[in-house]
Amino acid sequence: MSAGITVDLRSPTPPYEQIRSQISSLIALGALAPGSRLPTVRSLAADLGIAAGTVARAYKELEAAGLVDSRRRGGTVVAAPAAGRPGSRGTVPVPASVQAAVDHYIAAGRAAHLSDEVLLDVLRGKLGRDAT
Repeated sequence: MSAGITVDLRSPTPPYEQIRSQISSLIALGALAPGSRLPTVRSLAADLGIAAGTVARAYKELEAAGLVDSRRRGGTVVAAPAAGRPGSRGTVPVPASVQAAVDHYIAAGRAAHLSDEVLLDVLRGKLGRDAT
């Protein structure tokens, strides 16, 4: 799984947040199903070339959000969605057309040499403007 997770040490976003965000997105998209085991803190840290505490913080934040369950000796696994919980993921499937539009948006941004942070800022700006 670590092949899908990357950390950009030049990014202003802290590495733990980059990891948390990417795993959260994989869960939301269904790429990580409930019960899927995440890599150990040490193995993911070694794969990414970062401190184990950084990965541990990302996992703790995912657990606090109810996205994963961590058990001693049992590892960290994707949690089953909690019905009725505000902000609960997994209750609304993301249509393939929306996923394709997001893929196109990312590809266009990368072709324009925009950072992930700029792409997220543009998206947040558009979402905020449309919400009012």
